Amino acid sequence: MTSALKVLDAGPYTTFQDMGRMGYQDVGVPVSGAVDKVSARLANVLVGNPPGAAVLEMLLQGMSFEVQASAARVALFGCDGQLAVTGARRLSVPAGRSVRLVRGDVVKVTSLGRSLSGYLALEGGFDLPMQLGSASTYVRGGIGGLQGRVLQRGDILPLAAPDVDVRSEKELAAPYDYGYSQAIRVVLGPQDDYFTPQARHVFFSGEYVVSDKADRMGFRLDGPALEHADGYDLVSDGIVSGAIQVPGSGLPIVLLADAQTTGGYPKIATVISSDISVLARRRPGSAVRFEQVSLEEAEALARDLHARLCNIAEYGLREVAPAGVIDLAALRTENLTSGVV
Repeated sequence: MTSALKVLDAGPYTTFQDMGRMGYQDVGVPVSGAVDKVSARLANVLVGNPPGAAVLEMLLQGMSFEVQASAARVALFGCDGQLAVTGARRLSVPAGRSVRLVRGDVVKVTSLGRSLSGYLALEGGFDLPMQLGSASTYVRGGIGGLQGRVLQRGDILPLAAPDVDVRSEKELAAPYDYGYSQAIRVVLGPQDDYFTPQARHVFFSGEYVVSDKADRMGFRLDGPALEHADGYDLVSDGIVSGAIQVPGSGLPIVLLADAQTTGGYPKIATVISSDISVLARRRPGSAVRFEQVSLEEAEALARDLHARLCNIAEYGLREVAPAGVIDLAALRTENLTSGVV
């Protein structure tokens, strides 16, 4: 019998993603991977996986599934939601904590809260083929993940491990700041000279809103238009995740995981690598402000983020009792007789 999760409700846009498909942009294949790679990595840490293991990425809202395996351990991260478990038992497990599920459990990922995306990691990972070195789904190209497409009701998601042991679960020892109100830091360029000095001022002093035309390819922003100094067409050049193109409308487009590999609009700035995940959590209607940093500051911030993630993986987790088991150590820390005479 195949060990799997059966999809009961796939949500509007759920795909398999990992850290991306590196090294093929020169032949027109986007990197793809999780739009919020930080949250995907920490979801994996909670279940003991390598940080780059494939996870389920849910956009806008969650999904639900039935466990068709002896046992499976999962963790949700990157959002304010919960795992609502029904069946022979009823549990509510917050994002940021692992849980062992058993055959027959029905699990619903509740609202993602303020976040656009949420990530579900599975201990041992999913049994997926690698294509060009990655299991990431690139829907426009029909490659990766499950048949190169978004998940659908009735899909069977095969597990690499048919069972997992009973043991203490893991959660983050301290709340994680998703940065919902944080300014998004950028470095200018590579074509900031295509814009007037006033446009550059407006870009950093104004406030933008993520439009409803936001997807894995990029976020279109509504707000003050930016004036080009002398036209907006140029010879197409390379695109990286975080590049901010400004077409003739003057409204910025921040390119993300599934961005095309080249583009012919001037790029006023580029989101630094450590803030791409922060921006990728913003739902349509969320405010976005930009803050300029130097290349040297961007590199220092990238090193700092990497160090913080490594520190969480090594020292930033704590054990909690398995679901359904009374945690005696936790009870001893509470005043259970308050008010008793």
